[in-house]
Amino acid sequence: MRLTKMGHACVRLEKDGQTLVLDPGVFTEAEALDGADAVLVTHEHFDHFEESRLRAAAEANPALRIWTNGAVAEQLSGLGKGRVHVVGHGDTFTAAGFDVEVHGEWHAVIHPDLPQIENVGFALDDGALFHPGDALTVPDRPIRTLLLPVHAPWSKTAEVTEYAVAVGAARTYAVHDAMLSPIGLAGVERFAGMLAPKAGYQRLAPGEAADLG
Repeated sequence: MRLTKMGHACVRLEKDGQTLVLDPGVFTEAEALDGADAVLVTHEHFDHFEESRLRAAAEANPALRIWTNGAVAEQLSGLGKGRVHVVGHGDTFTAAGFDVEVHGEWHAVIHPDLPQIENVGFALDDGALFHPGDALTVPDRPIRTLLLPVHAPWSKTAEVTEYAVAVGAARTYAVHDAMLSPIGLAGVERFAGMLAPKAGYQRLAPGEAADLG
């Protein structure tokens, strides 16, 4: 499995000649969807889901399939039968050759006065990788590589690092990082190294790739 970090919360995964894209939002490069066979979307916020771009990709490639929650699927109505699949906590499926498990139901609380929305996390290939979306969901299975949402209006660095410890992955890559300056990114790295030394925290720049084995 080859992981390529894209802008903000998006990653591209390639295996056996197929490509799976997770959470391509407005802070993600348009080319993130080029050649994609399948797309997973954790929730409806604009930094994870950009409707017009995803519709364009689906219309350009009739074979493209999308898995997401009900709220996002509703916004993608009209793409044709069998193109968009609604999934929830506990579901399993195969997308672009990857075995996927769904973990979690709700977005982290941003503020008590704001409504809480649906959020589904995706674990791939028996825990080889987990993308939690905008939640601190701890899957009830071992995870080898965690995509860690390092900065958001709903989080603080201490909670994020505690989450990495709770998941217990041996390797952790930063995502959800578009709103941090270089100074902020360095601060997260310092705290992750200090508070979660076994998490193997790293950050890939957009466009940089790593082989997960």
